[in-house]
Amino acid sequence: MSEKLKVGILGGTGMVGQRFISLLEDHPWFEVTTIAASPRSAGKTYEEAVGGRWKMDTPMPEAVKKIVVMNVNEVEKVASEVDFVFSAVDMTKEEIKKIEEEYAKTETPVVSNNSAHRWTPDVPMVIPEVNAEHLDVIEFQKQRLGTKRGFIAVKPNCSIQSYAPALAAWKEFEPYEVVATTYQAISGAGKTFQDWPEMVGNVIPYIGGEEEKSEKEPLRVLGKVEDGVIKPADSPKITCQCIRIPVLNGHTAAVFIKFKKNPTKEQLIEKLTAFKGLPQELKLPSAPEQFIRYMEEDNRPQVTLDVDYENGMGVSIGRLREDTVYDWKFVGLSHNTVRGAAGGAVLCAELLKAKGYITKK
Repeated sequence: MSEKLKVGILGGTGMVGQRFISLLEDHPWFEVTTIAASPRSAGKTYEEAVGGRWKMDTPMPEAVKKIVVMNVNEVEKVASEVDFVFSAVDMTKEEIKKIEEEYAKTETPVVSNNSAHRWTPDVPMVIPEVNAEHLDVIEFQKQRLGTKRGFIAVKPNCSIQSYAPALAAWKEFEPYEVVATTYQAISGAGKTFQDWPEMVGNVIPYIGGEEEKSEKEPLRVLGKVEDGVIKPADSPKITCQCIRIPVLNGHTAAVFIKFKKNPTKEQLIEKLTAFKGLPQELKLPSAPEQFIRYMEEDNRPQVTLDVDYENGMGVSIGRLREDTVYDWKFVGLSHNTVRGAAGGAVLCAELLKAKGYITKK
């Protein structure tokens, strides 16, 4: 009998579900034993259910091909098969909220890629290197849900990963005003160029709901646990524009920033490269050794050269320079479906396991 924790993927046939499955192949701690999706996929093998829609650039892992897909709505049945689940379901926000709580109430921890619970006050929304202490709120959430081991933890929006870690690294210099424009890959919409040919050579200056998430979620990540809930930080004030560009993977951000203190370029770079958190200290399996790297070249970071830095789990920052209106400006890059989605959730689950929140049932 495997010592690995048995994992279920809710919404396993979609793009993020597929990314979970490819990242968890040969994982030292976790094993995908159960895949659940919509009723139309239920009863088929995973290979049949996905059909020609496998969107990863690596082949579908042999170990999952013959797994018979379960109906995600049969909560008790799915939950009885696993130690915990990753959630990447494609439903309305209210349906996601409801089904994730139902899974948690079966004493099954839920690590979610979805946005539905990001503002539930007692649900931690974690970038593991930045705000691991927010996991403390889980005990209060369990009291509300009436559970002993069931809870929900979420990861934040993919677009903020390219600049929020820099804000965390520079906290002592007191950033108070930020302007960010994110240039976002089409895989963030669950698409490839095959699915979305009109994106070839095109730019769309609107991504529904994305600007509000990009402005507000970093403040929740930078906040603190008070009275059993997460209280968002008051600053920095952030304003964003989010633009869809013809790139498959990788969200780039162009960021302008004002500080109350007056850091030098050398101090800013030193804080970026020295920045690490619990994942690095605990040497978690998916943790990048160097979370944030600074690139000196004028033409970096670039998507084609840099998106897979640290297996897609690291953040690349470049072009840090003084600005005539703001204090400093820089360009950030992160992999939106690895660090920004499934990989960030896997790292979150590793941290939860290391801290004793996820155990064998």
